[in-house]
Amino acid sequence: MYIGVDGGGTKTAFALVSAEGRLLATHTAATCSHLSVGLDGAKAVLEQGVKALLARAHVPLAKVTHAFFGLPTYGEDSAVTPLLDALPIDLFPLGNYRCDNDMINAWAGSLCCQDGINIIAGTGSMTYGENAGRGARCGGWGELFGDEGSAYWIGRAGLALFSKMSDGRVPRSQLYTIFRDYFGRASDLDISGVVLGEWKGERNRIAALCQEVSIAAEAGDLLAQGIFNEAAAELADIVDSTRRTLAFKEGQVVAVSYSGGVFAAGEIVFKPFKLALAERYGHYELAVPRFSPALGAAIYAARLAGVRLDESALSFLAYDSERLVG
Repeated sequence: MYIGVDGGGTKTAFALVSAEGRLLATHTAATCSHLSVGLDGAKAVLEQGVKALLARAHVPLAKVTHAFFGLPTYGEDSAVTPLLDALPIDLFPLGNYRCDNDMINAWAGSLCCQDGINIIAGTGSMTYGENAGRGARCGGWGELFGDEGSAYWIGRAGLALFSKMSDGRVPRSQLYTIFRDYFGRASDLDISGVVLGEWKGERNRIAALCQEVSIAAEAGDLLAQGIFNEAAAELADIVDSTRRTLAFKEGQVVAVSYSGGVFAAGEIVFKPFKLALAERYGHYELAVPRFSPALGAAIYAARLAGVRLDESALSFLAYDSERLVG
């Protein structure tokens, strides 16, 4: 049996999967990000979550072959990495676990640990991919000087466009009205007070504005559509850089999957993204994600133990995940 843990900025998802591909239990807990809850808090979330997961399945910890903990910001501070590695040690004193960045979960779930690249475009943006046993990431530098094409990046671009429309530097369009209605303030300048004063520039709240930009783009706002076109180009650049780093052979088909809330915008982002990919390399193949990141973490845990779930097991897992998770 294999445990997969997908840590995020707002929640942590746990999954227990058998070698036959049966989804034995799932559990959801609060964030395990040490930046939000501290190292002790992260340790508590992980330990309590694993115990709750196993209790749901009526499975003792000793029956777990391997576990994988995909943690937010893992590997982005060399001084903290060993501390994150040690978080599950009390649960797994034999060392039958591994910690790494949660980007691996998304790739493993989307492509079932097959060679290819997964692009994450949520609050932030980054890729992880593998080719012939080599792994690589690209992006994920944070909102201050990175995360291009992310929901935060799109939300901030929407705010910038709104400010120009308010000033008369750009003709007003649907986006102007949509943002006015969203904030519901008497004065346009009050929005500055909300974002900088009330929100204090909070990353997740600015990222949530991506949906308002999407609404404007769906309504035919060409300027809002332009933001998504630029975002798609940035995301394609991240993917293409990853392909080059992984040294895929020229002409080799490269599977590209995706995850994150930006892709909830549908064809507004998919159409320019597909075009941008094709412009950079003519052999990308866009693949619909097969499993959630939490299940990807469990699939990856099995691989770490030397077990690759075959197609029969993956079919069972797809059936169980639809039945139990929906």
